[in-house]
Amino acid sequence: QVQLVESGGGLVQAGGSLRLSCAASGRTFSNYHMGWFRQAPGKEREFVGAIRWSGGSTYYADSVKGRFTISRDNAKNTVYLQMNSLKPEDTAVYYCAASNRGSVMYSYMYPERGAYDYWGQGTQVTVSS
Repeated sequence: QVQLVESGGGLVQAGGSLRLSCAASGRTFSNYHMGWFRQAPGKEREFVGAIRWSGGSTYYADSVKGRFTISRDNAKNTVYLQMNSLKPEDTAVYYCAASNRGSVMYSYMYPERGAYDYWGQGTQVTVSS
């Protein structure tokens, strides 16, 4: 079992930046692939980005590519989402998720919600225009 707790959300003006954190506890963090998803009111939860368990590969949705950066610190059991050049359409609840699929986590799986085994409670990000 893995517990995930997101933090760092808040209200920011368009063009601003935020850094979200997701702290994990319960199992060996470095064994897990980590993803970020978001859900805006009335919309489905969508993929934002992900990072492989080794940190060697990252994946991003087209809508955030070039603006958001995912990183992880396995010594601190934490994954980060640095969000720059924020837009009002980035407003959503942001969730981190963990996958224990190990070596059978292929690149096409990272955007799939079903590939993740554990989810945090989410943190609200609001971008004002």
